Amino acid sequence: MNADTYANFDTRSHADPHGAQPVRTLGPSLSDARAAVIILHGRGADANDILPLADEIDVPHVRWLAPDAANNAWYPDRFMQPLANNEPWLTSALALVHRTVEQVISGGVPIERIVLAGFSQGACLALEYAARNAQRYGGVIAFAGGLIGPDDTPRDYAGSFSGTPVFIGVGDQDFHIPVSRSTESAEVFTRLGAQVDLRVYKGLPHTIVDDQIQAARVILTAAAREDNRS
Repeated sequence: MNADTYANFDTRSHADPHGAQPVRTLGPSLSDARAAVIILHGRGADANDILPLADEIDVPHVRWLAPDAANNAWYPDRFMQPLANNEPWLTSALALVHRTVEQVISGGVPIERIVLAGFSQGACLALEYAARNAQRYGGVIAFAGGLIGPDDTPRDYAGSFSGTPVFIGVGDQDFHIPVSRSTESAEVFTRLGAQVDLRVYKGLPHTIVDDQIQAARVILTAAAREDNRS
């Protein structure tokens, strides 16, 4: 789906458009995993498009969970538009992420070994969910993303990340994600007690490069260390 075209997006759907969406999985069972990644795809894609990152990042003992967005998008408008423009899709998407987090915890992986990750629209959703639910996660990884809402959105989130490692990577030629928004997001997460690694790539458009994969590998490796097991 062209990121500039929203005419075919059905905004008349019921109040929970993502409510019945499946979650695709990869890797060991939750009972056998040392860590889990909830990874969120971008606009116009689906879980099967984002799950191959598991092989690229290549950290053993990790369970991957990739929710599928309805209509291949988490919300219809640009992420920096007024929040109301993206309702009820945004609230529904955040609820699906929350249910997936609860599923992982119920399966035996504690919150401090859960990594929230995403690309593009999925990265924005991962950051927004984490900010609204600040606590000690295994990590937060945003491949080209920023917090959701217009420039004047209050960022008075509660809670503390208590040292959670957060990676935000964005190109300075990214048409969809302004560097200024990724920078603001990094500042918000730092203020909330996260250990933030913000990388701005010169000349990079809207994509994922090997340096970002390596940064994600570091976070996942730490989350899946044997001495992290409860």
